[in-house]
Amino acid sequence: MEHTVLEPVGAVVGGFAVPDADAAAVASVRRLLAEHGVVVLPGQHGLGDDDFVAYLRRFGGLAFTAGETPVPGFPDLNVVSNVGRTTPPRSTFHVDTSYLARPPAYTALRAVQVPARGGATQFSNQYRAYDTLPDELRDRLAGRTIRHVVTGLGPQDAGPETEAEHPVFRRHPESGRVALYLSAPARCVAISGLTDGESRRIVAELFAHSTRPGNVLRHAWSPGDVVMWDNACVLHRADHSDVVGDRVLHRGMVAGGVPLAA
Repeated sequence: MEHTVLEPVGAVVGGFAVPDADAAAVASVRRLLAEHGVVVLPGQHGLGDDDFVAYLRRFGGLAFTAGETPVPGFPDLNVVSNVGRTTPPRSTFHVDTSYLARPPAYTALRAVQVPARGGATQFSNQYRAYDTLPDELRDRLAGRTIRHVVTGLGPQDAGPETEAEHPVFRRHPESGRVALYLSAPARCVAISGLTDGESRRIVAELFAHSTRPGNVLRHAWSPGDVVMWDNACVLHRADHSDVVGDRVLHRGMVAGGVPLAA
């Protein structure tokens, strides 16, 4: 599959039609995700949610985040939108639903309406974040876990799972590479074997290290874009600053397994 590698994370695949993706194409995308973290599939004009869902199901069973707004007629998808909001949504770098024992393997967004300006999605390279950690910090955190908790949802919306322990250093099940695995600091409440104060300080240090500008890709949306990413090796966030116009995306997630310790 022909692709262009992006820096510091991601790849763009040209000449790819989502509705026509067969088993070989899906396997190629899966390999690209494992290696590069993010795959951009431009030019998917006319793609509907039925084909989008069918494509995602070729990667595995689908997952849905409790409390999100489903797409009418497509309960496996949810709407990401700024339409009708008087204040911009808030977003910080995170991993989707990392408070589950089995977080989603992949997340994908389909551009429905692209704003005239702004609204990019940003991604960080968590392989590189791990590789560039100071040796002392890497040694100190080896074998430890982070307790991830749900935020922003009440008990009635969060679903049956609200927290999970995951390794700080996660081995990718396909590439075998090791990534720094954390989410937004508010969701990472404790590191095993450390005091609360130490945990807060180190989580903040890890988060700043992994999301520094040189480790972040900024994807500016174009009509027809589909972007898919691997939650085992990237963080993501939406940049809602200075957005002009309506920003509407449809999101789907592929279920994953229990994260593997390095």
